Amino acid sequence: LGTSVPEERTLTTRQLNRALLARQFLLEPSSLPLVETVQAIGGLQTQYAPSGYIGAWSRLANFERKHLTEALEQRRIIQGTLLRSTIHMVSASDYWLFQAATQPSRREWFLRTTRKEHGELDMEGAAAALRRELAGGQRSMAELRAALADKGYPRIAWVGVTAWLAMVRVPPSGTWEKRRADLYGLAESWIKPVQHTEAAGLEHLIKRYLRAFGPASVRDIADWGGIPQSKLKPIIATISLVSFRDQAGEELFDIDGAPLPDPATPAPVRFLPTWDATLLVHARRSEILPEQFRPLVFNTKTPHSVPTFLVDGQVAGTWRYDKGAVELRVFEPLPGRLQRKIDSEASRLRAFHSD
Repeated sequence: LGTSVPEERTLTTRQLNRALLARQFLLEPSSLPLVETVQAIGGLQTQYAPSGYIGAWSRLANFERKHLTEALEQRRIIQGTLLRSTIHMVSASDYWLFQAATQPSRREWFLRTTRKEHGELDMEGAAAALRRELAGGQRSMAELRAALADKGYPRIAWVGVTAWLAMVRVPPSGTWEKRRADLYGLAESWIKPVQHTEAAGLEHLIKRYLRAFGPASVRDIADWGGIPQSKLKPIIATISLVSFRDQAGEELFDIDGAPLPDPATPAPVRFLPTWDATLLVHARRSEILPEQFRPLVFNTKTPHSVPTFLVDGQVAGTWRYDKGAVELRVFEPLPGRLQRKIDSEASRLRAFHSD
């Protein structure tokens, strides 16, 4: 008669919401050291340098700004262009694996999107030119752009060259104290280079993503990493994973034993930075950002998202720090007891800014 296959468990949106919050340490603060926490949450997106600090503060008990700056200076956390060709802070041990996973896809994307206007750019040559420029030590963005211009490269070459040459943002550039990330060094000089295959990098990236954001679909992982689904599917087939379905019937993958809290678990007020990864499209099914509020957080009129705060695991408004005060914008009226909790957490955030 054969062996019956157990029916996959269907997870509600609320269950997915609580799972993501738990894995991002937004239900309970992390008791892990800073570097291990950054690994567990899949890194920190830092186009705006203070975002990394606010993101860590939201997730770690007793976090101080100097902890992250020191980790960058000590090369335990590395800041560079990685996932989706955007700036991230990741652990030193994750850095080369993420490079191996993302670099080929980033190259393919850049060449495909620039070919019509610029033809076949010699990006290997551009990378070689910058490698020579950086051989003597760190250089500013202006110096590196000028070096490419001197070789006749269009300005767009600077946007894509990090897919051919691994460069890190050298502190204090890209820290709370010096927010503009405009000082660069060769990654291979900053930390010991480790060679990985693309397949090994992709397997690592998939596992990191599921531990940080799962359960999730192949499309979710692809959106987060900036990698075509066609590259991920063969790798996923080789990994021992558990599977679920969401309420729409889409297959979700997960790491066996990863947190799946009771959907009734209370979620505290949490303040999130600009570009927090929990609000991006790859995490949409968890509804941490209700769809009716998405245009208020991400829109074409501003160059970046806005900082937000969560009430019961969902975005309920935005905040900004200005002249020693945390200013709040609540999207919808909230009961007084919730407003008091928001005000209390805002006071804690104000103290973090002023320390």
